[in-house]
Amino acid sequence: MTFRLGRCALALIAGLLAGPVAAAPCSNTGADYESWKSLMAQEAAAAGVGQRGIAALMGSSYSSRTIAADRNQKSFRYSLDKFMQVRGSDTIIRQGRARKAKNPEFYASLERRYGVPAGVLLAIHGMETGFGSFMGDTNVVSAIATLAYDCRRSDFFTPHLLAALVLVDRGSISPASVGAKHGELGHTQFLPGNALAYGVDGNGDGRVDLGNITDAMASTANFLARKGWQPGLGYQPGEPNFAVIREWNAASVYQQAIAIMAQQIDR
Repeated sequence: MTFRLGRCALALIAGLLAGPVAAAPCSNTGADYESWKSLMAQEAAAAGVGQRGIAALMGSSYSSRTIAADRNQKSFRYSLDKFMQVRGSDTIIRQGRARKAKNPEFYASLERRYGVPAGVLLAIHGMETGFGSFMGDTNVVSAIATLAYDCRRSDFFTPHLLAALVLVDRGSISPASVGAKHGELGHTQFLPGNALAYGVDGNGDGRVDLGNITDAMASTANFLARKGWQPGLGYQPGEPNFAVIREWNAASVYQQAIAIMAQQIDR
């Protein structure tokens, strides 16, 4: 998923960051991670993060695998044809059609509520996790903390780290929760700040669980709706809703692939 925070999450994190504690210093190696955690814990506590969140931070470890993944995002530099081949677009389209046919009322209900057609949701689901077949193997708090500590994008990931610690405080995730290499969660890979901003309880059990397909699909549709999706209008390049697809991921080949696959799933 795109590395952006929604306005609701931004408002929450702005409140969390309102304290006077100076930011913990970043680093480009893992050598100072343990001392950084103590400073970051002070910053998080001053921002209102509770004991469970602080304990999760202090129990985290520097994730070399996260740094390696962050430095090696080659697929977004492929041509569109190569990108779709590497990502298995034919399989995503075939499985997406089958999933829509198997549970048409579920996707129809999401479109009635949020305005987003099934093809778009299924293309995202297939692209992000192979329809839930692999939702990650990396500790979420460690991944996000590592990226907040690393100097490349510390300013961006520090709010997501605070959001992750808030999710731990709330019991929405645990210190042991796993996700993708950048700490993304669930079927469609929400970063923690976006989980706070756009996560919804789709199955009515009283909690938002992005590992639950109903919650994840509803949350994805909610994200797109809140970003300005216009029901019934097109989503190919140059059409009104393509701008909303661009909010999901910043890579142009990814945006185009989603639009192409979604259209073919919905045929």
